[in-house]
Amino acid sequence: MAVQETISRPAPFVEQLGQDLATQVTAQTGVPIVTGGIGSLTQQAGETAEGFQARQNAARAFEVRQQNLAGLAPQIAGLSDFEKEAKKRAEAGLGSFQPFLDQAQASTGPQAFQQFMSPYQQQVIDTSLEEFDRQAAMQEQRIRDQAVASGAFGGGREGVLQSEFRTGSDRNRAALQANLLQQGFGQAQAAAQQNFANQMGLAGAVPGLQRADVSTLGQLGALDRGLTQGGLDAQREAVRQAAFQPQEQIDRYANLVTGIMGGYPGQIQTTNIPNPTPLQNALAIGSTAAGIYGALNNPSGSGFTAANLLNPPRVA
Repeated sequence: MAVQETISRPAPFVEQLGQDLATQVTAQTGVPIVTGGIGSLTQQAGETAEGFQARQNAARAFEVRQQNLAGLAPQIAGLSDFEKEAKKRAEAGLGSFQPFLDQAQASTGPQAFQQFMSPYQQQVIDTSLEEFDRQAAMQEQRIRDQAVASGAFGGGREGVLQSEFRTGSDRNRAALQANLLQQGFGQAQAAAQQNFANQMGLAGAVPGLQRADVSTLGQLGALDRGLTQGGLDAQREAVRQAAFQPQEQIDRYANLVTGIMGGYPGQIQTTNIPNPTPLQNALAIGSTAAGIYGALNNPSGSGFTAANLLNPPRVA
């Protein structure tokens, strides 16, 4: 049996594209991937000189790609003016309650009342005692006047009256002074107790203020961390673009080539032609001989004669 094979090849330019793609893919698989420039490489233990040289060549190409792709490097926007002002105000307000706590704490303790004493306390006492002494002197003068009027001036009766008056006057004066001091102390003590209550209120508010402080710091930290992370992501994306640009170019090239090759499909067709049998050969030979014989015997019908066979007619 004879086999006839027909190969239908794509257009030459399509075939050339496929060969070029295969060459580039094969060459790229042998190039090491690096993510830094030439200065970031050091030869590792056990690394061959050829391997290190290949990495250095890849690093040089990486630096070139980075420069070429500088305009495409991702960027991250900074804080807006409103965000900057909000951050500045938030930072200025952190811990602003601390002076109030310090002041409240300083007004506690056994001697805390002293700072709440009226600065005019002594003046009030002195003025009150002076008035008391003036009234006492007037009363003592009336006792003398009464003794003179009754003719007992300088006598024992006058002396007793004067002594009793002075004793009572001194006792009343001391009581007045003590009462004034007690009033001042009571007022200062009440103020100290009120301040202590205020301090306790502030102490109870401290955890809430601290939580707010921590929350504000956390929000600011999250904002800063987000900006930092965004910068790192942008840097990583730029490095990724520079590192994998050759592979991505080959991928795009491969997609284009396969698309073109799909429009120019090539195929291989195989046709099986069986060999003729002996009977078929005999019949073919018999048919040919019969035709020649009939032509010779009937030259007028076919126009085929022996003379014509030997000398075929010419066509004008």
